[in-house]
Amino acid sequence: MAALARLIESTKGLMLRFVDGFDEASRTRQGADLPNHLIWTLGHCALTMNKLSRMFDGMPVTESDFIEGDGARGDAVRFDTQSVCFGSVPVDDGDRYPTLERGCEIYSAACERLAQAVRELVLNSVEETVLWHDAPIRVDDLISRIAFHNGAHSGQIMDLRRALGMPRVIH
Repeated sequence: MAALARLIESTKGLMLRFVDGFDEASRTRQGADLPNHLIWTLGHCALTMNKLSRMFDGMPVTESDFIEGDGARGDAVRFDTQSVCFGSVPVDDGDRYPTLERGCEIYSAACERLAQAVRELVLNSVEETVLWHDAPIRVDDLISRIAFHNGAHSGQIMDLRRALGMPRVIH
């Protein structure tokens, strides 16, 4: 379990390194032909990790970080789950999303929560099959998939940085 937990933890630093240079105005800016903006990505990945954590620890999605709304109820401290869920469409409206600092905190907390939930799994349970988006998948494969999910979205932020003319983070 420790290796899978560290895999999730490693995605925290991976994603957050690309936040450098964004501010409150640019957090909702999108590049031409790119699907997501920064704050949506942080919320989307955090929500996904919270949903997986809920499967393991039985606790609901963190209420201090998310509100169950209609897609327009997010605010400076919480994401609206409908605005960052699978299939949602990011909008350039900063009032619908948390501040940049708060978005980073929510993402970090989600990484920590999932890593802790993974550490507490019983060894045999990672070989069990669960449903994720209506498809069967082994628990250990799902944990790895979430790490790749975070990595894929980190790559989108790298593309977004280029599209917005921001300097490289990795030299």
